[in-house]
Amino acid sequence: MALTDPFQQLQSALDLLDEQFFSPEPFTLRGCTQCYGEEDFEVLSGPVHLVPDGLVVATVLEVPSHWSDFPRLFRRMTPRILRAAVMDELHVFPDVLATRLLEAGWQQWPAPQRDAVTDLWHAWLRATLHRFPSTAPVGDAVRVIAASTGTLKPWLDIWSNTLTPAADQHLEDLVDDWNAEWGMEDLRLGAMDEYHATPELTAWLQGAVWNRLSRTQQDELSAMRRILAESATDG
Repeated sequence: MALTDPFQQLQSALDLLDEQFFSPEPFTLRGCTQCYGEEDFEVLSGPVHLVPDGLVVATVLEVPSHWSDFPRLFRRMTPRILRAAVMDELHVFPDVLATRLLEAGWQQWPAPQRDAVTDLWHAWLRATLHRFPSTAPVGDAVRVIAASTGTLKPWLDIWSNTLTPAADQHLEDLVDDWNAEWGMEDLRLGAMDEYHATPELTAWLQGAVWNRLSRTQQDELSAMRRILAESATDG
């Protein structure tokens, strides 16, 4: 029977990650010996559930060149990494996580693993939009999901169709936070600015959810639209 509760769906999606990414195949990792010792490489080469949280975080924080086989290391650690991100326990900037997913080539992984990650994106966003405050900030979820998939539209469509008080509160917070911290005139997501979010985001805000914004936010977005139009004309 299909699950309808968004929090049950999220738990099922996390459990599916554990199933799809389990591999009994041996793995030997090497890496930067100035930063890590032989015992670290041995632990990272062993059972994923025994890896200390600090080394799980290091898998995301360190640049791929730190490891002899970053794509395989990251793929093995994916259930631990994404579960920690969903629970707001990873403590890594979401743009960095998104970039590491891209560098690990997650969209070229075997279909069952790729689909399991995609299912988690849907479940994570839906569960977040049904609770306020949420476990992890909605902006973190959106930044990871959009930058790693290269699009906002399917995720914003989910938001448009989620007519809950929590979703409206998250919308207010997202607009205020992103406008204040980064400015939505030129919003780029990912540690390397891989995804330009402004076109899809502003079209959505000025269309599907316009009436769910506060008057102040509507005024700010209207002013931003005028600035963008003037810039395009000057260009």
